Amino acid sequence: MFTPRDPIETGGGGVLIAPVSIALALPRSSTSASLGRLRPAWTRRDFAALDWAPDLAEDIGSRRWFRGLATLLGLSALALAFLPDLMVVAGAPAALGDRAAQEEFRHRGIAPLALGAGTGDLRGPTSRVRPLAAAPERASVQLTATFGEADRIEAMLERAGVGAVDAGRLAAVVNAVLAGQAIAPGTRFDLLLGARPAPGEPRLLERAAFRARFDLDLVAQRSGGSFTLERRAIAVDTTPVRIRGRVGDGVYLSARAAGLPIGPIQEYLQTLDAHLSVDTDIQPDDTFDIVVAWRRAASGESEPGELLYAGIERDGTPRAQLLRWGREGQFLEASGAGEQRSGLIMPVVGGRMTSGFGQRRHPVLGYTRMHAGIDFAAPTGAPIYAVTSGTVAYAGWAGGHGNHVKLNHGSGFGTGYSHMSSIAVSPGMTVRAGQVIGYVGSTGLSTGPHLHYELYKHGAKVNPLSVRFTVSNQVEGQELAAFRARLAKLQALTPGLPQAGPATVAALSR
Repeated sequence: MFTPRDPIETGGGGVLIAPVSIALALPRSSTSASLGRLRPAWTRRDFAALDWAPDLAEDIGSRRWFRGLATLLGLSALALAFLPDLMVVAGAPAALGDRAAQEEFRHRGIAPLALGAGTGDLRGPTSRVRPLAAAPERASVQLTATFGEADRIEAMLERAGVGAVDAGRLAAVVNAVLAGQAIAPGTRFDLLLGARPAPGEPRLLERAAFRARFDLDLVAQRSGGSFTLERRAIAVDTTPVRIRGRVGDGVYLSARAAGLPIGPIQEYLQTLDAHLSVDTDIQPDDTFDIVVAWRRAASGESEPGELLYAGIERDGTPRAQLLRWGREGQFLEASGAGEQRSGLIMPVVGGRMTSGFGQRRHPVLGYTRMHAGIDFAAPTGAPIYAVTSGTVAYAGWAGGHGNHVKLNHGSGFGTGYSHMSSIAVSPGMTVRAGQVIGYVGSTGLSTGPHLHYELYKHGAKVNPLSVRFTVSNQVEGQELAAFRARLAKLQALTPGLPQAGPATVAALSR
């Protein structure tokens, strides 16, 4: 019999150490019993070394794989066993004996406001609280209403709580005084509302005050069933203000950077555009010169008024000097004062002549016919000017000519302007040379925005280039000295805006 760890020689000359005792030459029954007693039991180390969670993607169907599956199922069952109960447990309703307790519970509860919850620790009314038959109101209420864009006085007053009857009466009185003059959007109305004539009725309008114009305040007072309107004139001083600067990236941007409001800049560009092309004849190194009548009210407000002078210079030499002159407020070129000018006046500034007078193939109708005028290509909305003074004989739709204006200039001459996008004159009006009568468009038989310009001589259409009109709209005689003195006075002003107060800042923002 060999004992544990006795060496055993092998055929290879090595020695094998037997881990257990081996019985030899024993009966079969004795050998089985002895082997049963000698088989080692599972130790803790062996159990811990066992792979309980193998990769189920490997050795599918093997004993090791089934052992991993059993581990997965067991852990899943264990997790489900500890799953909490999700059944809703209803709480016992609060025992609220009276309405006071219910109100107290509502204010202390946590719930959305839409479901009736309160917003604080408020106390519900008790039996000592008695409701009033009617709540007392103020005898009068002061408030402010603002006139909106495209608003009506009646609608604005009714939004403020004024009754429809009072709103209509006040609107009728104000419109009669203003005689069609529009109220500026943003105008504030100071209102005083009195007591109600009956419970549930709107309050009576007792007083309304507002700024109707820059130089006028209106105050309306109730007088019986109607209103009396008091006019309070405001003294206004007009002082010329001059702005000069380099054109740079554009007159508009440069003038705005200098502090000039939008309105005078637009008027300057329109005035200048009647004498030269703003798009092509002005360079970045040119100097713009603008004089505006600045209005100052006795109440402290100030705002820009009308344009007085429009000039443009290049290298110190004036290219345009346009001064407002006369009762009509026409801009006259200072360099030509006292002189008469003759020659063809362009009906659209900067327009490129694309078709002359004579036979041509019509671009829309597709056949050759007489083209009884001159076409000037220009952008939509470009102003169209009267080539000389005259009277508007026709202004409206004229078939293939689209929006059309015809002027009579006397001595059998007339001019026609077609394809306008909009018309700025009406029949019977007297227009002067250089006055805007409409705007370039593409109405009627037209393939694009342009002006079709025609000239009539005793009713027949003739070549517009064959006639040169003489324009006599310059200052002459005794007015010439006053004209030049006015020009020198404006050009001697020191450039710069007035001191900017709160009212001036509000005016500049418009």
